[in-house]
Amino acid sequence: MTMRIKKGDLVKVIAGSYKGKTTKVERIDPVNSKVFLEGIGTVKRHIKPSQANPRGGSKDVQKSLPVSNVALVVDETKSKTAKIGYKKSKDSKKVRINRSNGKEI
Repeated sequence: MTMRIKKGDLVKVIAGSYKGKTTKVERIDPVNSKVFLEGIGTVKRHIKPSQANPRGGSKDVQKSLPVSNVALVVDETKSKTAKIGYKKSKDSKKVRINRSNGKEI
C-alpha cells in the first residue's frame, strides 16, 4: 500500500488530541503507516543513569500519528482538506490528484 502523504506536505490533523492543527510532515514510516509531524507529538522520556550519561535525565522524543488521522491541505488560506488519488499523466508518470475536483497536486 502506498502512502498518499509525502514528506514536506502540509497536513491537518482530523482525529485525536491534536485535532484541528495544521503542520508539515517531518518524516513518514510506511511500514507501520505512521507520520511524524513538526511540533506535534513531542513527549518527554526519562533516561536511566549509565556510563555514557551518568546523571540520567530526560529527553524529548517525537511521537508518531497514524496516517489515517491526517488529511492533506489543498487550500492553505481556508485550510481546506481533500482526499488524494492517483492518475497517469500524459508522459506516463504517476501523479497525485485531488479527488474532489481532479486537479493535480
